[in-house]
Amino acid sequence: MKIDGHDIDISNSDKVFFPDAGLTKGDLIDYYEQVASTMVPHMQHYGVSMQRFPDGIDGDSFYNKDTPDYFPDWIDTVNFPKREGGSFNAPVVKTQAGLVYLANQAVLTPHLYLARTDDLNHPDKMIYDLDPPEDTKDYSTVRAAALAIRDVMQELELDCWVQTTGSKGFHVIIPLDCSADFDAVREFAKDTARLLVRREPDKYTLEQRKSDRKGRVFLDMLRNAYGATAVAPYAVRAREEAPVATPIDWQEIEDGASPRDWTIKNLPRRLAQKEDPWASIRQHSYALTGRREQLHELLEQEKPAEEES
Repeated sequence: MKIDGHDIDISNSDKVFFPDAGLTKGDLIDYYEQVASTMVPHMQHYGVSMQRFPDGIDGDSFYNKDTPDYFPDWIDTVNFPKREGGSFNAPVVKTQAGLVYLANQAVLTPHLYLARTDDLNHPDKMIYDLDPPEDTKDYSTVRAAALAIRDVMQELELDCWVQTTGSKGFHVIIPLDCSADFDAVREFAKDTARLLVRREPDKYTLEQRKSDRKGRVFLDMLRNAYGATAVAPYAVRAREEAPVATPIDWQEIEDGASPRDWTIKNLPRRLAQKEDPWASIRQHSYALTGRREQLHELLEQEKPAEEES
């Protein structure tokens, strides 16, 4: 296969990757080739942590942070220092060819770091990871949580975007201007979640221990950390039917969207019929300066209640 002037030797395209859906490695490669024009713009400024499944979802898998020596030199990399010392070279997908090459290397799911390659210490997004309460599939609870986060962000004059994870729930994203470091972003995200817990303590929690959540939605803001990643928009997940992490609009959340509504079978048709709901996200970037004071005022205005750490 020749893409962007690069020859890619496709291997084992008939190997079954999703047995229940009857989908092969070739189907995965075809999907990424089809959606690359929409997906790559969301990836091109970030290092990738590669989740690889050489024998499909029923086989062994592993995460590959460091770019293997045999990767071609036309795939860019970013040197990523580890906080504990040392570093690794994460691949950066800037072209259709790069995305297809990773798929051919059995990278089923690319995960993106939260800071751009030109400033790894200051994230350009804040993220909430919302899953339904343990042992349930009550997606109405996480849809409500996503809408609640959106509403409180609007009080702070912050717009946010949402996507299905293709797994259990939704991600809510707030684009930032890179002026705050990870610690400041995580603290702001935690304070916002604390506000929601104060307002609706029966619905939301900050308890990390699952046994202490008691049927409430955990407002997970822990991904806002150096070296953490989030699934790339339009990435395929290692689940039956090959679901896709899909950017959606808020009306779709209100209409009852579920985390696995879109798969590699129906996502290309969706993009042919509907503009990418995240097409404008890169045109927005917000500062947290000043909004911290607004947030603290909102916290103070709420009636004192028992608060979780």
